[in-house]
Amino acid sequence: MAWIYLLIAGCLEIGWAIGLKYTEGWSRFWPSVLTLVTMIASFYCLALAVKEIPIGTGYAIWTGIGAVGTATLGILLFAEPVSAMRIVCMALIIAGIVGLKLS
Repeated sequence: MAWIYLLIAGCLEIGWAIGLKYTEGWSRFWPSVLTLVTMIASFYCLALAVKEIPIGTGYAIWTGIGAVGTATLGILLFAEPVSAMRIVCMALIIAGIVGLKLS
């Protein structure tokens, strides 16, 4: 169950990171509220996950999911630049996450 909580926490991290863009510097009420709620839910799920998963592994995987997911959605939603180096770096993050899970 801990790994499911960690996956949910990572997905929620993507949600709040993207939500930050929509808050426009916390000046829009509903996007700000939704972003804060998503942050709290993400941290809560992470806290549940690291009851069983080592904190170093759990935190690294959580941030990795968030980083790769947010970068991917930034490309898809906000027309952020796509370059070979950016894709390679995201692949390295994924490789690190897999390595942590396997070790």
